[in-house]
Amino acid sequence: MDAPSPDSRKLVTIVCPVFNEELAVPLFYERLVKALALVEDRVRFEILFVNNRSTDGTEAQVLALRAKDPRVQILTMSRNYGYQASISAGMRHASGEASVNIDVDCEDPPEMIPRFIERWLAGADIAYGIRARREEFVLMHWARKLFYRVTRSVSDHEIVLDMAEFFLIDARVKDHVLATRSTFPFVRGQVGYVGFRREGIAYKREKRIIGETHYNLLGAFRFGIAGILSSSTMPLRMLAYVGCGLFAVDLFAAPAFLLLPAVDGVALLRWFAAGVAIHLGWLAFTAGILGIYLARVYKDTIGLPLYVADPKHSTITVRPHHE
Repeated sequence: MDAPSPDSRKLVTIVCPVFNEELAVPLFYERLVKALALVEDRVRFEILFVNNRSTDGTEAQVLALRAKDPRVQILTMSRNYGYQASISAGMRHASGEASVNIDVDCEDPPEMIPRFIERWLAGADIAYGIRARREEFVLMHWARKLFYRVTRSVSDHEIVLDMAEFFLIDARVKDHVLATRSTFPFVRGQVGYVGFRREGIAYKREKRIIGETHYNLLGAFRFGIAGILSSSTMPLRMLAYVGCGLFAVDLFAAPAFLLLPAVDGVALLRWFAAGVAIHLGWLAFTAGILGIYLARVYKDTIGLPLYVADPKHSTITVRPHHE
């Protein structure tokens, strides 16, 4: 009797970061499998949920799905390490020849994934969603647009406009993206840095399928600052530019004051006090910027892991974060 021929279809891993998404997981899974069925004649799938140490029934929901669908896997973190670390862990543990990052809230529609796969099979190394529209407060929408463009203008390398972490990436490109040793990963920035052939697909972001978002204005602000610091040394260069300008002003102002005719002592004191205040303020600002970059260098140097996975609550073999 002839042995069965191995499945020649390429494997694609769907990486799904989750944190307290007990209600969303089954709804997301239902939409996902319907979307994947459209291309299952050409590719096969692994569905990897990255559990960022949820405190609700998220893990139980994923394990229930695995009981009926062996394609489902779970990788559980030892604690909540944050979104960027979560997707980095998922990409590192993905077994596929390509992987797709997608959130389970369905704001990024699973129905886009077959289109990503079509582009990948046609030769694209990265296929990503361009968030053209989304239902949110108009000022928040324009704030996001501004963030992308400011980050791109100050970045030391290319930043892909209006791209988030909803994309498909070829395995060989993924390895380059994950090569960074930074403890502050900015995955979309790293995708722009490595280059390769990218193709974007515009889409409208949908409303969350159920529940409340874990994202807030403070989180968005912190992420924005972290993204700029991870991709740009412009703040450091700005310190030098402004410092040189202030030094030039000092060189001009000192002899000017000596050559000026006698002025009222109170007026002179006010000018002097204003100059001192400007310089002290700039020194404080400079110390703050240098402190932020120094803290990042320190954390990267001591080499703490970006995340720690819990093998006891994972269904796949846990790999070291630096492998």
